[in-house]
Amino acid sequence: MTPVEALACERCGRRYAPADVEYTCPEHDGVGGILDVRYDYDAVSDELAGVLDGPTGDLWTYEPLLPVDGDPVRLGAGGTDLLDAPALGDALGVDALVKNETTNPTGSNKDRGSAVAVSRARQQGHDTVACASTGNAAASLAGYAARADLDCRIFVPADLPEAKAVQPRLYGATVLGVDGTYADAYELCREVSAERGWYNRNAAMNPYAVEGKRTLGFELAEEAPDADWVAMPMGNGCSLAGVWKGLREFERLGVVDDTPRLLGVQAAGATAIYDRFVAESDDSDAAGSRSEERGDGEDTTADSIDVGVPHNAGKACRALAESGGDAVVVSDEAILDAQRLLGECEGVFAEPASAAAVAGIHAAVERGTIAPGERVVTVATGTGLKDSASAREAVDDVISVDAAGQGLPEDL
Repeated sequence: MTPVEALACERCGRRYAPADVEYTCPEHDGVGGILDVRYDYDAVSDELAGVLDGPTGDLWTYEPLLPVDGDPVRLGAGGTDLLDAPALGDALGVDALVKNETTNPTGSNKDRGSAVAVSRARQQGHDTVACASTGNAAASLAGYAARADLDCRIFVPADLPEAKAVQPRLYGATVLGVDGTYADAYELCREVSAERGWYNRNAAMNPYAVEGKRTLGFELAEEAPDADWVAMPMGNGCSLAGVWKGLREFERLGVVDDTPRLLGVQAAGATAIYDRFVAESDDSDAAGSRSEERGDGEDTTADSIDVGVPHNAGKACRALAESGGDAVVVSDEAILDAQRLLGECEGVFAEPASAAAVAGIHAAVERGTIAPGERVVTVATGTGLKDSASAREAVDDVISVDAAGQGLPEDL
């Protein structure tokens, strides 16, 4: 049996037994009634002590706290390194750590959510899984579907970077390039999945994908219990919300005494969660000063967080507020500078969306939100190998020399 006690609607509060509903609250249309998975913590407290005694091999180390009834799909997600980052910290003026999620099996933190979602799909007898994605969730779901011997259908915006479109196809998924935005791909995926009986992993639509992502919060609670801040990029809002849920659960279970504040970072071309957070702030003047890098909302090089209609914006804003945290917006120029800084300082090649968190720390320190010397974890959510075209904008050109060394700069 899983430790799931109920599914609760975040909008109306109605509670359902796990067997009575699969995706969203039936009292609301579409994704209007996002469900939150609630657990019987008393039932798992005894098992938790044994879990915490040993090393974290992968996310299934936390299986007693996950909504899967045995025989999970294993590909190695979770258990990623938390790196001391002294050079990065010196550059930013903080005590820096990097949670390196780029080493997950398909290269991003989305593997945590897919591990749980695909395990549930297989246990419930589904033969096809589907999702809409800006890239990382697509590869993640496809990889885990291949591991579980399930068919996979992916809906992506047609302008997705080629490397991100190739990866899920290599895993055997059918990729459908939608002539439109991520929101268009999301709605088409929702409609077609319902018509054809596919198991839908979509963010916000599937309540269990977030449950896998909260294992990142578990790991941070164990590895960095003294962190003052955790900085993360925000696209749909699911990852940040999941991390906060995991951190809060470990505080509730007595694993840690306190939780860090969250810094949510968005790109200037996709600011929907930031805008909502500012609008909900009690002090609108202070909120409006969180960032000067406001864009026109049309586009960003950080494609993984280029989400105009974030379905989990409400959860993300609550996580920021409950943690006493904040949100900032950063320009594409700042993101590319941060991508290079992270690589040069710590040897981590992160995609632009991940580097946005580093740029956000810099902006927050400059504005006094993060105090100099505070302990800050930046989450490198995805590998830069998926978008080398953007990385080329952040680096110097190759220096051409002949075999005799002609053209070699004297100052090297």
